[in-house]
Amino acid sequence: MERRKFFREALLLSATVAVECTTVGLNTLFKAAASKGLSYYVFVAYSYPLATLALLPLPLIFRNTTTVVPSFKFSILSRIILLSFIGVLSQIFGYTGIACSSPTLSSAISNLTPAFTFTLAVLFRMEKLALRTISTQAKIIGTMVSISGALVVVLYKGPTIFLSTSPSSTHSTNSLHWLMGSPSVSNWVTGGFLLTAQCFLLSIWSILLTQIINIYPAELLVAFLYNLFAAVIAVPLCLFAEQDLSLWRLKPDIALVSIVYSAFLGPSFNTIIHTWGLRLKGPVYIAIFKPLSVVIAAITGIIFLGDTLHLGSVIGAVVICVGFYAVLWGKANEEVANDDSGFASLGVRASSDSTTPLLLSVKVEDTEIINGSR
Repeated sequence: MERRKFFREALLLSATVAVECTTVGLNTLFKAAASKGLSYYVFVAYSYPLATLALLPLPLIFRNTTTVVPSFKFSILSRIILLSFIGVLSQIFGYTGIACSSPTLSSAISNLTPAFTFTLAVLFRMEKLALRTISTQAKIIGTMVSISGALVVVLYKGPTIFLSTSPSSTHSTNSLHWLMGSPSVSNWVTGGFLLTAQCFLLSIWSILLTQIINIYPAELLVAFLYNLFAAVIAVPLCLFAEQDLSLWRLKPDIALVSIVYSAFLGPSFNTIIHTWGLRLKGPVYIAIFKPLSVVIAAITGIIFLGDTLHLGSVIGAVVICVGFYAVLWGKANEEVANDDSGFASLGVRASSDSTTPLLLSVKVEDTEIINGSR
């Protein structure tokens, strides 16, 4: 039992880190495609229908026979439709913000997600806020430390630790500057506001999805219905917003690659992993992975783009890992405390009910039944 639990925890941890890696790659691909003329409305409108097609056979192939799923009601359907609307709106805000600014700013502002999610989770009573308990203190401090570490990576460079000597380093750096673009100050501020709004919407999205999955624990079906209704909402909305039909014609270039990548590793894969994680661990656990996107973006830039490694990136990565571990430790300690309290309550109940009163009550009930039958 313990080995199975450890394997599940390790699998969820690895899958959630993989989600952040795919998100960083998706943002970078989209920025490159947007620099070539891809509209964010076209990107969103194509991504959700393709993700729906990718998820279509999964609920039929992988059926969960161990969990009892209640009957599907209109209240669940209405919540999924609302979830889809929030998801589409957050995607439009997010990709519009990236187009106005850069994926680097998106990774930086995404660090607001843990703070938004933790606040909403406390308001909706999904997280216990017992300030005197060490688990709550660890979660609060760990969240703030992770956000601080991510800000260190973004705002502080420091001296150079590793300088790439590859011949393509200069070309890669120039390509990176071309990829990020040089937006104006007004566009940068607009992008920042849009990305902040996306973080807040994603926090609401996580809270609502947690409520849905607790009521109806069928991850694959919920993920499929979410993408289905998101496609129904996104296609007419984006067609109305982007009326230039020439932009809707796709060619075999980076725009098509980014859309296909988004369909299979964006709304489909990410939604499944997040739904699974929200059911097992709650919204705060999923949100705390967001600061890792800054470290992932820095590492991929060093490996694939020949970027220079600075001291600020190393310090920020260490701080993020410390805060990340603190939150995980707080969540684990809280789960152990809940299990111990559950066993303690069972023990108190068992000790308070002795066998003699139990037998006497059975005898009394039997006597009453016999007397009643007479």
